[in-house]
Amino acid sequence: MAASSLKFGTSGLRGLVVDLEGQPARRYSAAFIAHLRSTGALGAGRVLVGRDLRPSSEAIARDCLVATAAAGLVPVDCGAVPTPALALQAMATNSAAIMVTGSHIPADRNGLKFYKPSGEISKADELGVSAHLSDQPVPDLDCAPGDEAEATLSAYRQRFDGLLPEPGLAGLRVGIFEHSTVSRELLAEVLRASGAEVVPLGRSDVFVPVDTEAFGDAIFAGLPGWVAQHRLDALVSADGDGDRPLMMDERGRFVRGDVLGLVAAQVLGAAAVVTPVTSNSAIEGLANGVIRTRVGSPFVVEGLERAGQGAIGFEANGGTFVGPGIAVSGRPLAPLPTRDAILPLLTMLGLAVQRGATVGDVVDSLPLRHAKASRLQDVPGERSAAFLGRLQDEPGYAEQFFQPHRIVGRVAIDGLQFMTANDAMVHFRASGNAPELRCYVESREAGLAEELLEWALLAAAREVRG
Repeated sequence: MAASSLKFGTSGLRGLVVDLEGQPARRYSAAFIAHLRSTGALGAGRVLVGRDLRPSSEAIARDCLVATAAAGLVPVDCGAVPTPALALQAMATNSAAIMVTGSHIPADRNGLKFYKPSGEISKADELGVSAHLSDQPVPDLDCAPGDEAEATLSAYRQRFDGLLPEPGLAGLRVGIFEHSTVSRELLAEVLRASGAEVVPLGRSDVFVPVDTEAFGDAIFAGLPGWVAQHRLDALVSADGDGDRPLMMDERGRFVRGDVLGLVAAQVLGAAAVVTPVTSNSAIEGLANGVIRTRVGSPFVVEGLERAGQGAIGFEANGGTFVGPGIAVSGRPLAPLPTRDAILPLLTMLGLAVQRGATVGDVVDSLPLRHAKASRLQDVPGERSAAFLGRLQDEPGYAEQFFQPHRIVGRVAIDGLQFMTANDAMVHFRASGNAPELRCYVESREAGLAEELLEWALLAAAREVRG
């Protein structure tokens, strides 16, 4: 294939729509199927295809279905569904799956997430798919795919039946920031079924790129006002494909994704926790058997496999993974080793009801370090790499960059983490999904965390933008 923006990132293939639609989407789908065939992982010989609500996704999904039929497998159209719903249906029916989504990145970009019948593909599988990529065009076919859209949504909806003990979410008034997330109707259905009063807010007919880690984005500016105006106990949402949660408490404060994941692990009685290095560093003192990984769902999935029975995984963006051996009220919870947004939202809200407390009270009761995160957008990967390379290889440059914050330690796992003399941490890493430089900070004091994040972004911007 000709050079393009398409590449595998932290979760799936991503790139510009103009580089993905049409034959590229068909060829990557064909390469995925060829890899499954070569590894004996075709399962029942079906490929489920789902999509998010961005404008390009429906046409790209059709390309994936055509490629499936051309490869001699059974194409199944699951329509607009959350990524975790598609993954759950694929595992339940011993099918492969392709989700057409760019997650939280802008609408001029899109991507493909691939699932084997056993679950999300690994980094080794990504290499296998790339190795089978061909320049040969995939012909047009009238593939007449099967339709499992309602079955996929129904199975995912039923997953949450009985998850919370009585009285569920009775008495809670919860707002849903609907924007353009594919989960907006289903999230409302699950919350209502659990007893909450739901207030829909902010629906958009135009795709909105919502990043559940970038709380400083302008799209979130009006949310605290909604909380106050509608007297909400919490405001919830998800990213474009519904695998990363967003929550704001009753005081209009964002709840970090790793806090949601940690609470889910505690509520579900996890025997072990798997989470990337960007999650709060205090988690080791609050959870069992913590395994740290690089950022990206394939690395968390690998960690779950190492952890064995009873493990829960989560990322700083809040996506929560369920390994085998988890039970709820004596009932096994089917493994779902991919990001899920609804599970951590439900467990946080449910815990607040059980304690007779607010969401803010639950968060404040956790002895976590104050953590903030944001990113610099439109930073090409080569500029991020050059900046990180200098920080890594030139001690004098790093010391000068961090003035007046004296460096006392560093860790080179997925970017660079720097520990400072005032017991704080600054972590820079290049995004695997978009041309962005991400920054994470931690401190024992909330004010210092805010100051560090502002300083770090300004200082990094001078280096990568000149």
